[in-house]
Amino acid sequence: MSIVLVVNSGSSSMKYQLVDVAAGASLASGLIERIGQPEGHARHRREGDGGDGGSTWEADDAIPDHEAAFRIMLQGFETHGPSLAQHPPVAVGHRVVQGGARFFEPTVITELVKINIDELSVLAPLHNPANLAGIVAAERAFPDVPHVAVFDTAFHQTMPPAAYTYAIDRELAARHRVRRYGFHGTSHRFVSRAAAEFLGRPVEDLRMIVLHLGNGASACAVAGGRSIDTSMGMTPLEGLVMGTRSGDVDPAVLLHLQRRAGLDVDAVDDLLNKRSGILGLGGHGDMRDLVAAAESGDVDAELALEVYTHRVRSYVGAYAAQLGRVDAIVFTAGVGENAAVVRERSLAGLEGFGVHLDRARNHERGSGARRISTDASRTAVLVVPTNEELEIARQALAVVEP
Repeated sequence: MSIVLVVNSGSSSMKYQLVDVAAGASLASGLIERIGQPEGHARHRREGDGGDGGSTWEADDAIPDHEAAFRIMLQGFETHGPSLAQHPPVAVGHRVVQGGARFFEPTVITELVKINIDELSVLAPLHNPANLAGIVAAERAFPDVPHVAVFDTAFHQTMPPAAYTYAIDRELAARHRVRRYGFHGTSHRFVSRAAAEFLGRPVEDLRMIVLHLGNGASACAVAGGRSIDTSMGMTPLEGLVMGTRSGDVDPAVLLHLQRRAGLDVDAVDDLLNKRSGILGLGGHGDMRDLVAAAESGDVDAELALEVYTHRVRSYVGAYAAQLGRVDAIVFTAGVGENAAVVRERSLAGLEGFGVHLDRARNHERGSGARRISTDASRTAVLVVPTNEELEIARQALAVVEP
């Protein structure tokens, strides 16, 4: 009775995973892409058990909407397993990006909750409507089990007002709900607890900095298992340099570009979200390609890598000041888990703060949680793989368990 179906619906794609929470394992996963386009693509993976290596099924067909995507998903389970009759989900957990200041914990989805998710779309117009479309379709496909919304922003609702308040006119900000919300909360929550487990200490006793470095990237200061500050703001654009997003920029730069370069609001939005970050600086949106270019002598790629790691280091220093002490710095997500050069450069020069990286450990490959600092380092430096699907499944199950 610990099986949860986790759904992450985008505007033109849907990811899913069938999770056995008790075992901490995925039974199956899938990705359905190009929803609403003339030809979609579906991929369903059944995980192996024992000597069985599992199997993968793929298909191309028109997928007009999310309801059609769920029909294809059910077909994958029915024809390629595992059987949902033998592994019935007790809940469906949905990733929802923006919960505003209203949702600070996993929430059983009701009509009122759906109204609120829709109303909060003004804060996440690219995400919440797609999340809601997935919820509606999932309710039709699984009408007899509870559906639970797990919000990306919820973990950061413990930030104090000083951390989430922008210094603009307070009445204008309140009227338009302008404040810092933070994102990647599900990942930060999972990783901070996994790091505590790895260290063999209660999360309540630890102060740590979690660095979720992927195509999107954010830092989080975690004290006693609670977020006290994070780098993303009202939107996922603020903070660290990312794959295609700029991160922190002087707001006057945008006014300057509007006045002098003739960029309108949409052009500025496109610039900051799609043509900036390491792509805009170094010509590569993928960190692997950027590092390879930098190592081959590309000066633009080298500068992009330096800007990226300089920004990470700046946030580490700022959050060390907020926390008072740092028991652990934890790298996670695609870049954080795999790019040794990014980890090394991001922490360079922090030896005076008790951060001592072990170069050999840092360059070793591994699939699980591992320590990459020296044994004498006052601050433990860890690499901890994130598992947002397992975290969503855990939270959904905790809500529906009697």
